[in-house]
Amino acid sequence: MGQSIPLVCQDWANTKAAYRFFSNDRVSEADILAGHFQSTRDRAAATEGLVLVLHDTTEFSYQREKSEAIGITKSINSGRDRAGRLRSHTAS
Repeated sequence: MGQSIPLVCQDWANTKAAYRFFSNDRVSEADILAGHFQSTRDRAAATEGLVLVLHDTTEFSYQREKSEAIGITKSINSGRDRAGRLRSHTAS
């Protein structure tokens, strides 16, 4: 999960088969997920009591006036070096 199709398929034949499968008009996302949805419904129905359904609505914005600042969150004081100069590092 989260990897490219060629990476997870490991060779050209499997990659080509995966792309054929995804472009097949007879295959739909709803059909693929239907079994997962039914299993989730069955597990929830078999549970006694409260069932919590948690959802993360976190959003990230990577827009910066200076593109080189993307990923930088802050500069942190790292103390002093042997000469007494302040040291810092950037946390991202």
